[in-house]
Amino acid sequence: MAIGTLTPSQEQGSSHEALLEFPDNRLLIDLCGEYDRNLASIEQALGVQIVRRGNQLSVLGEDGAREQAAAVLAALYDRLETGRSVEAGDIDRELRMGQEEPAEPGSQLEMFRGGKVEIKTRKKLVEPRTDAQKAYVQSLFEHELAFGIGPAGTGKTYLAVAVGVSMFITGHVDKIILSRPAVEAGEKLGYLPGDMKDKVDPYMQPLYDALNDFLPGKQLAKLLEEKQIEIAPLAFMRGRTLSNAFVVLDEAQNATTMQMKMFLTRLGEGSRMVITGDRSQVDLPRGVSSGLADAERLLKSIPKISFNYFTARDVVRHPLVAAIIEAYEVDEKPA
Repeated sequence: MAIGTLTPSQEQGSSHEALLEFPDNRLLIDLCGEYDRNLASIEQALGVQIVRRGNQLSVLGEDGAREQAAAVLAALYDRLETGRSVEAGDIDRELRMGQEEPAEPGSQLEMFRGGKVEIKTRKKLVEPRTDAQKAYVQSLFEHELAFGIGPAGTGKTYLAVAVGVSMFITGHVDKIILSRPAVEAGEKLGYLPGDMKDKVDPYMQPLYDALNDFLPGKQLAKLLEEKQIEIAPLAFMRGRTLSNAFVVLDEAQNATTMQMKMFLTRLGEGSRMVITGDRSQVDLPRGVSSGLADAERLLKSIPKISFNYFTARDVVRHPLVAAIIEAYEVDEKPA
């Protein structure tokens, strides 16, 4: 793809023009999206104007925003040239990656910024949408024990399950074990009818949802039946040694200190373990300390254990979710 030089064209106030040329008109149509909605998303996010002229796109705006919009358009077109589609999430990822603040020298984010990170599963190719997510995914592949800590909607569990599925289908592990503490979220649900599976499945549903995104339904059902994929409450982990497995403990802030110690010591030969949690959403009874906080305090100095942190800026759900999290964080800070 040929990209026009980013030199000033006709000035409109303080705005300048960047001209980008795209040789394949069919790909350019996909780049623009239905009714130019992809261009509209970039315009709204960066405060620029994008005008289509034949097989060229003219970007009008302030220097930094104009250059970033041109870079986003170039990256999305490159994606189309490799045979992939461009969805709203892909645009969001390119916008976020360009807007992230510079990492401090020697920090984990700086180490992982170079190169593309992708997770291959049976149903889709998963790509991190922020630099923090990218560093997290790298840590999951490179460390036997990794922690992902941050608010809801930042992809901690989703990415962990995706990596687990990827390692399973490539033969790096023999099974996937997903676990959660079966703790009620601030309300008493009372007696639940059915057998043990019926009682605990409501607590485990987010893990089933993630798996359904990465594996075909029939294959997932077979793997669950054959126990190559297990979804179980944390209490069921006691006494087990988890070898050659990819193990995820979700909602770890609701594990007690003793439960966390029990779970961490299940790590067996050839296994990888991921602990995810949100310190702001502890549902344990008052006076019971969170095992996640204790593990963070006790294990942070061990070199082979990675800790990855997310903020509201890494939320990849509805934009309002990030605003809601930030509002609560501001309210919780001491006056």
